[in-house]
Amino acid sequence: MREIVVCGEALVDVVATDRVARGSGRPLSPLQPALGGGPFNVAVTLGRLGSAVSFLSAVSSDTYGTAILDALQASGVGTAFVQRRDEPTSLALATIGDDGAAHYSFYVGGTADRAVGDPGSLPATVAAVCFGTLSLVLEPGATVYENLLRHCHDDGRLVALDPNIRAAVIDDADAYRRRFRAWMPFVDVVKLSDEDAAFLASGTDGSGAQDWIDNGVTAVVTTAGADGLSIRTAGDTVTVSAPEVDVVDTIGAGDSIMGGVLHGLDRLGALTPAAVGSLGSEQWRSVAEFAVHVAAVTVTRPGADPPWASELRSD
Repeated sequence: MREIVVCGEALVDVVATDRVARGSGRPLSPLQPALGGGPFNVAVTLGRLGSAVSFLSAVSSDTYGTAILDALQASGVGTAFVQRRDEPTSLALATIGDDGAAHYSFYVGGTADRAVGDPGSLPATVAAVCFGTLSLVLEPGATVYENLLRHCHDDGRLVALDPNIRAAVIDDADAYRRRFRAWMPFVDVVKLSDEDAAFLASGTDGSGAQDWIDNGVTAVVTTAGADGLSIRTAGDTVTVSAPEVDVVDTIGAGDSIMGGVLHGLDRLGALTPAAVGSLGSEQWRSVAEFAVHVAAVTVTRPGADPPWASELRSD
């Protein structure tokens, strides 16, 4: 069995909106709690698409934490690597703009997910490991995840990274950019938004896709919202357009892309560094087209609600 392990936080998104519910004419509730967090959303996407996936995190023993575990299991995500803790669940306040884009404020002081402990060696069945978002910023958990990322690379596992940058929780932007650049020799696939790419390229310690590829990254996946995404490798750049859909909001869109990319690699039998390195342009194009299709479904409904495999057309 090839298993993917997604590492990082799960939290509660509290969505603030005064928009009207689609098709009902009724205002949405001003505050709508929903389960989320980038890594949680990636794991749920993979589980719903049918990949063998588990979630590695510290999750609160409070009511929200129990709901997080229930939701993971309901989407086919394994929870054997989840550590239960007494600290509360992190909260994110998401404000939705007229274009469906979300803007976030975070309440993460003394919360469970940032107190994750060293999980030790992962089983041999784990072929790929995915990291990202707040979990690689907030200490002490960030160092735990960073060490695990390096160990997974050294063990020969495929390593994927989605920084999913939230500038509000980064105290020193240039220090984060230096740390990010130091991860690159240990990462095979980087996925990021065009906003993330601009953040990482700015400042005195900026770097970009070509720098990361020169330092060992095999593929850099960059999303551009409605304009689709590109996948850059040492030999080529593949670009695909996003399907035209009615966007309700974009919460979880990038996470759906990450899940779609990993599931696409899984379908190709490419969950090893060597296999990913041997993929040609048409194989990367098929991965990209699948990923944007997954995200296109997600953005047509409120919150991070990625599709099940049965909802996607079979080509």
